[in-house]
Amino acid sequence: MDFLPADIENYCIAHTAEEPDLLRRINRDTHAKVLKPRMLSGHLQGRFLAMMSGLVRPAVVLEIGTYTGYSAVCLAEGLQPGGKLITIDVNEELEAMVRRYFSQSGYGDAIDYRIGDAMEIIPQLEDGLDLVFLDADKKNYTHYYDLVIGKVRSGGLIIADNVLWSGKVAAASSATDRETAAILAFNRKVHEDPRVFNVLLPLRDGLMLLQKK
Repeated sequence: MDFLPADIENYCIAHTAEEPDLLRRINRDTHAKVLKPRMLSGHLQGRFLAMMSGLVRPAVVLEIGTYTGYSAVCLAEGLQPGGKLITIDVNEELEAMVRRYFSQSGYGDAIDYRIGDAMEIIPQLEDGLDLVFLDADKKNYTHYYDLVIGKVRSGGLIIADNVLWSGKVAAASSATDRETAAILAFNRKVHEDPRVFNVLLPLRDGLMLLQKK
């Protein structure tokens, strides 16, 4: 995930809007107490997500993959008045921790946090999603995409994380790795989908930004 020299990345972070206090605490706590803290969106990507949400001013956001709640709080910053964010995760062990962060965020009433299988929950959601953030198990990325694309409004956004997969997508020798193969299949699928306008951004571990036509 470390594509930029450390000094360049640090310069980018130093010239990016500050993390709000709660996000700084989630960042610190995740690195201190939770396994695989690199899964956290972090300062630079988090501010990007907050900015994209602020530009869209969504009424409904769907996040697939909550982890410790950092990205959900970022995305909630851009909600229009009365808007809601639905975030789905399978990890029950983090639920108490995440709910505490949400209650302290100022967006608690707007966040619908669901523990369960996204493959079962997504079909139950209403159409008209304004923004979707996909950051869950990589083997199901194409399945999640198939489930949400019909529910996203025209002009709405889908943002998928980890689409560079630590650079493995560019190494032909890695194509036999199951997760890398899944990311390659996802990237190819969305790039060839005439329903969307896509840009792959080399931000952190890669973000695929899609706008539904």
